[in-house]
Amino acid sequence: MKAAVPTAAWWRGKRVLVTGHTGFVGGWLCAWLAHLGARVSGYALPPPTQPNFFTATGLASLLERSTLADVNDAAALNNAVQAADPQVVFHLAAQPIVREAWKEPVATFATNVMGTAHLLEACRQHAAPERLVVYTTDKVYRNDQSGRAFTETDRLGGAEPYSASKAGAEWAVAAWWESYFRRADPRPGVAVVRAGNIIGGGDWAVDRLVPDAMRSFAAGRELVLRNPAATRPWQHVLDAVRGSLVLAERLEGSDVPAEQIAWNFGPSAGEVHPVSAVADRVARAWGEGAAWRHEPDGQAIPEAKALVLSSERAARELGWRCAWDLDRAVAQSVAWYRAKGERLAFTLRQVEAHAGDAT
Repeated sequence: MKAAVPTAAWWRGKRVLVTGHTGFVGGWLCAWLAHLGARVSGYALPPPTQPNFFTATGLASLLERSTLADVNDAAALNNAVQAADPQVVFHLAAQPIVREAWKEPVATFATNVMGTAHLLEACRQHAAPERLVVYTTDKVYRNDQSGRAFTETDRLGGAEPYSASKAGAEWAVAAWWESYFRRADPRPGVAVVRAGNIIGGGDWAVDRLVPDAMRSFAAGRELVLRNPAATRPWQHVLDAVRGSLVLAERLEGSDVPAEQIAWNFGPSAGEVHPVSAVADRVARAWGEGAAWRHEPDGQAIPEAKALVLSSERAARELGWRCAWDLDRAVAQSVAWYRAKGERLAFTLRQVEAHAGDAT
């Protein structure tokens, strides 16, 4: 079955601002946007890890401008929005690590909630873009551990600081939508993306399954899993990025309540797997005796044992679905880390392969 893909003719020449462009998902988004012919500007802190996707691919060469600054620096952010004069804005700048949020909750709330508020206000003050897409997370839902698939109208909440901060970011978007953007003339299209667990090449963050596996296997060590039975909605980064691009294209400034601006992007129910199953696939794709072991965490934080998203709305209204199943997503992720030669060229080949598989 065919899946929706972004339209090059629509994106060609579009002025696009991506916050969080030095991060993992933001980097892949910028690469695809540039491949489509968009004029891309980025705003973010310096890359959060060494190595990182942004530097490894030389992504800056594809951008019109790259501003390295904090989303909590309102003046710098305002200047960047003015300079980019964006028709489309994707907001991905965030503190994205659950365990880091557990250690530094106030800083996490400052970035994830107030950083989002600063971005929303900068857009409001400097002529709202035609489209605004804000990334949050699949963890925004008040998880009852039932294992049922959450839909976009389910209750939000958080049992730990990361989830709560992302729910707070969503409430900020809802407030700016209802108070300002929904009343604007012309009215911009505004959306929130809740994407399932994202894997792919070029992620070196700590406390994430695939990056932890790549570091462990490259050093000849076993991968240590703290919660192998936990289930998550795994998807390749290009599936999440493709959904975001298609969504931005289709967004219209319709007069809808805040409850209707959120979208889930995740795999089908049959592609929701435990951590152990993903670790098995990553080890097989790496080869060379790669293996994992379970080592319970003595400082466990309250993480959900089960998390499932319903992406029926995206399928029905956008024609979106995951183009790569878990086996393909894992294989393509490990292939990126294993690739020799120029990383940007390999990245763009994966973009083309993914778009081809979707259609």
